[in-house]
Amino acid sequence: MPILLSILAVFSLVIIIQILLGGRSTDDKLFWITLIIILPGLGVIAYCLAGIDYRTAATMKRLHGKAMELFEKEMTPQQKAAWFTDKDMDNVPDALKPLSRLILSSGEGNKVYAGNSFEIITSGPRKRELLLEDIRNAKKYIHIEYFRFGNDESGREVRDLLYQKVAEGVEVRFLNNNMIGRVIPRSYFRDMRKHGMEVVPYTHIRMGFRQWLMRINSQNHRKVVIIDGKVAYTGGMNLNDNYFRKWRDTHLRISGPAVARLQASFMDSWIGSGGTFKQPLSAYFCDAYPQEKAPYRDKLLQVAVSAPEYPWPTAQLAYEWILSNATDYIYIQTPYFVPPEPFLGAIKSAAMRGVDVRIMLPRKVDTPFIGPVNRSYYAECMQAGVRIYERDGAFIHSKTLVADDCLSIVGSSNLDIRSFHINCEVDTFIYDAEAALASKKIFLEDIALSEELHLEPWVQSRRWYDHLASDFLRLFRSLL
Repeated sequence: MPILLSILAVFSLVIIIQILLGGRSTDDKLFWITLIIILPGLGVIAYCLAGIDYRTAATMKRLHGKAMELFEKEMTPQQKAAWFTDKDMDNVPDALKPLSRLILSSGEGNKVYAGNSFEIITSGPRKRELLLEDIRNAKKYIHIEYFRFGNDESGREVRDLLYQKVAEGVEVRFLNNNMIGRVIPRSYFRDMRKHGMEVVPYTHIRMGFRQWLMRINSQNHRKVVIIDGKVAYTGGMNLNDNYFRKWRDTHLRISGPAVARLQASFMDSWIGSGGTFKQPLSAYFCDAYPQEKAPYRDKLLQVAVSAPEYPWPTAQLAYEWILSNATDYIYIQTPYFVPPEPFLGAIKSAAMRGVDVRIMLPRKVDTPFIGPVNRSYYAECMQAGVRIYERDGAFIHSKTLVADDCLSIVGSSNLDIRSFHINCEVDTFIYDAEAALASKKIFLEDIALSEELHLEPWVQSRRWYDHLASDFLRLFRSLL
């Protein structure tokens, strides 16, 4: 026993030194060191599963090197010139060019694309209608990447239609976020494979112990569908009854060149998880990406893909830039509000310099611990002038931002440490006044279903046990 304790003590000391020498924030370092000191065994295990920083060149090469080699080898020169250059960057409004360059610098593939059409989807039934119709019309392939794919009426409806498309000769690939997908029996995915679908788990021990260890905690939180390379879906909506029938969420249906970026992102994740393609990668890209009929046409989009092994936390840096540079207003919707300290400072700073900062959250959340943690930030935000709204009715799962009538975002990233640093995410930045005004209108319509909180009544309503629960759970924000 003394020998084991000595080994644990030495191992804990080594990890603490590694934490001190790492690039994390001081606040994050303090949490992990304290946890390891107080609970040596459990703290070490928790750190190994959830605390290691994987933003290294070696991890990037290991996870993405094969895909990059295939892109270089199998894409035609014409495709590279058309879809993987910075030719549309000059179209970004001057005031937003620094933002677009920041996003591109934080992820090499995060290009700006002109000439896109899209619809902003704010109801599950509308997404169901559009998605099922597009799947029915698929001729070549369907690529699917969902955080949650339900074993319920909505999930089975889509699944059965996919079986039909496979029987028609359409290639169907499904990247399964299997750590969350464990609530679905394995027989569900075996049945998919029996019907001819290609199903690859996001993480598996066969891909190597280090990658498996990293991805136990790092979830693939993206929600993406690409159909024949011509149409793509992305945003906040997963695929189950909650999203099709019950919750309030926001999603995009996109046609045009930006689909190429979502396609490249899916292929990178698919290959990095052990998946293969029947044809050269060039066969899955279009020579031209025509715009389909949609409410918004000829728009400028930048699809920002992020992952824990990327060099920089793309979404956090982009949001902080917006908060630091907006001049009029910033309206945000998010279900989970557990911001890193620099991000929280940027929110308060924006409000204190006179920007109309509003954050809308659900009154009732879908997980037991998030509600108290969300509310632990309300008072300090309101003290700085941030306006906080809690929406009643259907749970709002939207991850959106609109600012200054010129910029809007629809994505998968929550305003929390997990989305910014741990999960794989994708967010679409829309550089357009018409779309921004539409997103602003959507936000203001949701205000009619919300209650604005005010500092003094809020503080008075909070009991000592509310503070205790919120502040205690907030200590574990890196794990939520």
